[in-house]
Amino acid sequence: MKRRSLGVLAALAAAASLAVAGSAWAQGKYVHANNSGYDNLDPHAVYDVGRAASRINFYDGLYRWVDNPPKMIPWLAESYTASPDGKTWTFALRKGVKFHDGSEFTAEDVVYSIERLLAMKKGAASLFLPIIDPGSTKAPDKYTVVFTLKEPSAIFFATVPEILIVNSKLVKRNEKDGDWGAAWLARNVASTGSYKLKRYDPAIGFVGERFKEHFAGWEKKAFDEIEFRTVLETNTRVQGLIKGDFQGTDGYLPYDQILRLKEAKNVQILEAESMRVFYFSIHNARGPMSDVHFRRALAYAFDYDGFIKDILKGAVARNPGPNPNNLWGAPKDLKGFTYDLEKAKAELAKVKEPLRPITIGTLAGFSETEQAATLLQNGAKKIGIDIKIESAPWPVVQSRMQDRDKNYDMVPLWKSTYYVDPNNWVGELYGSRYIGTRNASYTKDAELDSWIDEALAVNDQEKRRVLYEKAATKVTDEAMGIFVYNTKWYGPYAANVGGIRFSPIGSGQDMRWAYYK
Repeated sequence: MKRRSLGVLAALAAAASLAVAGSAWAQGKYVHANNSGYDNLDPHAVYDVGRAASRINFYDGLYRWVDNPPKMIPWLAESYTASPDGKTWTFALRKGVKFHDGSEFTAEDVVYSIERLLAMKKGAASLFLPIIDPGSTKAPDKYTVVFTLKEPSAIFFATVPEILIVNSKLVKRNEKDGDWGAAWLARNVASTGSYKLKRYDPAIGFVGERFKEHFAGWEKKAFDEIEFRTVLETNTRVQGLIKGDFQGTDGYLPYDQILRLKEAKNVQILEAESMRVFYFSIHNARGPMSDVHFRRALAYAFDYDGFIKDILKGAVARNPGPNPNNLWGAPKDLKGFTYDLEKAKAELAKVKEPLRPITIGTLAGFSETEQAATLLQNGAKKIGIDIKIESAPWPVVQSRMQDRDKNYDMVPLWKSTYYVDPNNWVGELYGSRYIGTRNASYTKDAELDSWIDEALAVNDQEKRRVLYEKAATKVTDEAMGIFVYNTKWYGPYAANVGGIRFSPIGSGQDMRWAYYK
C-alpha cells in the first residue's frame, strides 16, 4: 500500500511539473537551465560566461555587443567622440532613460559605476585599471561623460560595453562600511536593464520580470518573465529540454547530447561559428610547470585527434594557439603540438626539478573538462607524470584561479569572447598586467609583455597583428597553455522560441530580443 501511495505521489508530482513547464509559454515565461551557479548578481564582481545572463539581462552599458560577427551598437549612449591622441573619450548619453525604481539615469551614474569598478578591482576591472585613474572620469553636464585615459588604448572602445551602469543613489543608500554596496548588490539589482529582479536564490537561480519602461522598447511577444535556473548535470538539462521543463540551455553541450536533442521534435538547434577556445590553463609560476620542458612534455602527452575526432565527433576545429583561428592576430602557419609520447619523454628528460603529482581542477557540470583531464591523465601516466583530478563548480574554480597559491596546477576550460580583439585571448591570458585577474597562468615574460603592451598602445591594426602573432607563437611554442580547439555554438531551444540573437559575447543569453512564436 505504501509503494502504491508513493507511486501515485510521484506521478502527480511529475504531472504537475509538466503542467507548469507546458504552460510557461502561455504565461510568457522563459526558463533556462544553466550549467553554472549564480552566487553573485553584482555586475562589477561577475565577469564570466557562466553567469553572463544576470549581467546582460539586468544591466545596460553605454554600448552593447550584438549578433555574429559581433558588432557594437549605441545603447545608454547615443554617440561618442575621441581626441586625436586617443586619450579623451566623450560620450553623449540618452535622455529620459529610467532606472527600475523610476529615477532618471544621468552621467553621475556612469562616473559612479566606473569609480566603483576600479575601487573593487573585480570583474572587468582588469580592463580599465591600467588606463583609467580613479577620479579622472568627469560629468561636465547631466548627459555627457568624459573618460580621460592615462595612455592611448587600442582596445578601450571595444571594452566600453563592459562598464555596466548601476543606480548610484540607490547603491549609495545601501553601502556598509565603505563596501560600495557590494553585499547588497550581490543579492539585488539596481539598474536600467531589460529585466527587473523578481526573485533570487543563490542555490537555485533568479527570476526577472520585463521592465516595460526600458528605453529600447519591446516587441509585442517579448517574454514577460525569464528564469535562469542552476542545473549542473548535463543529462538533467537535456532531459528537461526534451520534456518541456526548460525552454533553453547552454549552446556548448557535448556533441552526443546535441545529436540527441536534434531528434526531439519540440527542440531546435541553432548553429553559429564562435570564438571560444578550449585550452588547459597551466600555472606557469609554480614548479615543475615553470619549466618549459615539463610544459612541453604535457603538451605532447595530450591526444588532440582522439579528443576532437572520437570524443567530440569532429564538431569543433583544431585551434593550436591561444587566439581563435577565425580572428586576425592568429598566426596562419602555427603548427602547435601533436600527440607524440616519444617527444614528450625527450622533453621530460630535460626537466631538472624533481617531479611531483600535479592536480587538474575540472568544472562540475562541464563533462568535456573532465574528459579532457582524464585523457591527459592517461597520456601523462605513460611518460611517468602522475596527475590527480578534482572537480568543483565554476565559481569555486574561478575563485581559486585568481589566487596564486590556491590555484590548481592546471584547469581545462574555455576562453570566451568578451570583446573582439586578440588582446581578449593572448593578451589577457599571458600579459603580466592581468595577473590576479584574467591572467591565471601567472606568466611574467618581459619579451611577451613588450609585444602585448605595444599592441595596446598603437591603433594601426597591421602593426598590432604582427605583435599579436609574435605573442601567440611564443605562448604556443613554450606551451604556456595546452591549446586544443575553437568551438562551434549549437544553441538548444524549445522549437517555439524565436528571436535569439547569438553573439559570441553573451552566447545567446540576451533574452530581450526573444519571444514565443
